[in-house]
Amino acid sequence: MKSYTPKEIISILIANGFELARVNGSHHIYVNRTTGKRTVVPVHAKDLKKGTLHGILKQAGIELKD
Repeated sequence: MKSYTPKEIISILIANGFELARVNGSHHIYVNRTTGKRTVVPVHAKDLKKGTLHGILKQAGIELKD
């Protein structure tokens, strides 16, 4: 699986109807007002770890195709 930066994940979330609800330190909370789903993206300089990436996508209800 390809590694993703926080910016890439945020663009995927926005493309799927999510919008930035608030920021708590380095964590950005995104909400999809249509589905009511919420997910948190840690915005750091490094790529996201595989488990973190899977957790974000699972919370958002998004399946990422390899």
